[in-house]
Amino acid sequence: MTRRLAAALAISMSLVLGGCGADYGLDQNGNTVKAEQLEGRWVVLNYWAEWCGPCRVEIPELNNFAKDWQSQGVTVIGVNFDGLQGEELKKSTETMGIGFTVLAEDPAERYELPRAEGLPVTYIIDGKGKVREQLMGEQTAAGLAERIKALKGA
Repeated sequence: MTRRLAAALAISMSLVLGGCGADYGLDQNGNTVKAEQLEGRWVVLNYWAEWCGPCRVEIPELNNFAKDWQSQGVTVIGVNFDGLQGEELKKSTETMGIGFTVLAEDPAERYELPRAEGLPVTYIIDGKGKVREQLMGEQTAAGLAERIKALKGA
């Protein structure tokens, strides 16, 4: 009887804890973004919209940063502020020239983020999933690199 109880508890705990590693949903191309793809990586999470002028300026910077830092354990993820889905999201990312992954589902709840009051807004999340910094306004690749280096060293 004790073994059964222990086994049941182990299964229950794995189901509860399994929710922590849940997938991130679909990206702009309809592909599933698996939790394993981001586990242990630093994430630069950027909220953007087509109507946001500063967002249009910072997208090329984010594209460059994503390429330069991918091999160093940092991933750039975008989220459309307007909640676009499916074909609309894909078209919008193409219009904006976004080269990094854009999530169709907002991960704000996962990271306990408040609703952004202005755009663009970027969050730096460490390899353990902890939000380390909120950056308001337009970002540059050099500025993000500086922040990541400072935070990783801290």
